[in-house]
Amino acid sequence: MTPSDRRYTETHEWIKLEDGLAIVGITDYAQESLGDITFVDLPDPDTELEQDQECAVIESVKAASDIYAPLSGRVAEVNDALEANPETVNEDPYGEGWLFKIAAVDMEQFNDLLDAADYEAMNEEEDDNE
Repeated sequence: MTPSDRRYTETHEWIKLEDGLAIVGITDYAQESLGDITFVDLPDPDTELEQDQECAVIESVKAASDIYAPLSGRVAEVNDALEANPETVNEDPYGEGWLFKIAAVDMEQFNDLLDAADYEAMNEEEDDNE
């Protein structure tokens, strides 16, 4: 089930607003597609990101996948726990497997992202086209 308390990108990132920050992670659909995650390379804190910019990499037994900034802003915090335990992204993609947090969020960009229903519909369409 796709949580309805956040927004989603077409490249399978999720964004949840909390305490003035945008928490970013990858969706369950994305982690399942990647398989067992073995390494996560996150942006440095205080890095300025532009929306849709490549900003992180997740490596799995199957492939390496670029992560794109879902919103413009400054990286306020990264999930350092993933360095030692990258598999947390597989185990809890919508919770402890978050990747980084962005400060100074553009609400217009946030509101233009997909809601849970639109994201699920997009994935069903992708699955149907395979």
